[in-house]
Amino acid sequence: MNKHIKVKKIVPPFSEKTAKQKIQMAEDAWNSMNPEKISLAYTVGSEWRNRNNFINGRKEIVDFLTEKWENELHYKLKKEYWAHSDNRIAVRFEYEYQDKAGQWFRAYGNENWEFDEEGLMKKRFASINDLQIKENERKLK
Repeated sequence: MNKHIKVKKIVPPFSEKTAKQKIQMAEDAWNSMNPEKISLAYTVGSEWRNRNNFINGRKEIVDFLTEKWENELHYKLKKEYWAHSDNRIAVRFEYEYQDKAGQWFRAYGNENWEFDEEGLMKKRFASINDLQIKENERKLK
């Protein structure tokens, strides 16, 4: 027997509880490192600013994330609630990865998210800084 698990769709307006649930869902999705799956959480015409990259739409999201994880190996992300309003959520995050040359990094940053009425993210603005670390300094494993 094939059982389907129904996942409750989280839509605005957000409470602190639902904002934190949305953040956990995003963290889990990004840690899957599956660009196609991740892109489905965004509107078809979603707008991103990621560092100095401006990305528009699901296809560009998939292309960006595919290239990202070709270069950022052993990726592990942790997101934390910062604030929310009716249809916006702010998070702080850190993630660790290793580049192809073997150097480890920890990236720190914040994101501002805006959602449509269906709960899809229509805007994502991320500010990110990288710090070189040694493998024994990793916190996220």
